[in-house]
Amino acid sequence: MKKQGPSSTTRKPPEPSDSHAEIDDWMSRVMPDLQPIVKHLDKQIRDSIDGLQYAVKWRKAYYGVPKHGWIIEMVAYDVSVNLVFLGGAGFSDPPPLGSGTSRYVKVKTLDEAKAPEIGEWIREAARVPGWM
Repeated sequence: MKKQGPSSTTRKPPEPSDSHAEIDDWMSRVMPDLQPIVKHLDKQIRDSIDGLQYAVKWRKAYYGVPKHGWIIEMVAYDVSVNLVFLGGAGFSDPPPLGSGTSRYVKVKTLDEAKAPEIGEWIREAARVPGWM
């Protein structure tokens, strides 16, 4: 019989903090080529959404609001940054990748990070439930 992995619903969400320090530390350890992208996306998220809470868990940066839980997850890989909208399936025009309630976009350049649809998705993320 094939073993089943742990259910994703059993994962404990990160502990929220009002301090951005943990995100700053995470960004400093991202590969140098991707740092301009994560810094731009981080600033765009912070400028677009009021009352944010922050966390880093599983080498991922989390952004949340008390009313909707964790709404955005940012993950830096070797050649791209995935910007995951944890309630993205509920957007009027969801990001192209993902399944279930999450949708994401792979960002490989600073120009892609500056695309208008990224800003629209970030603003919309604050209005839909994410991961509690």
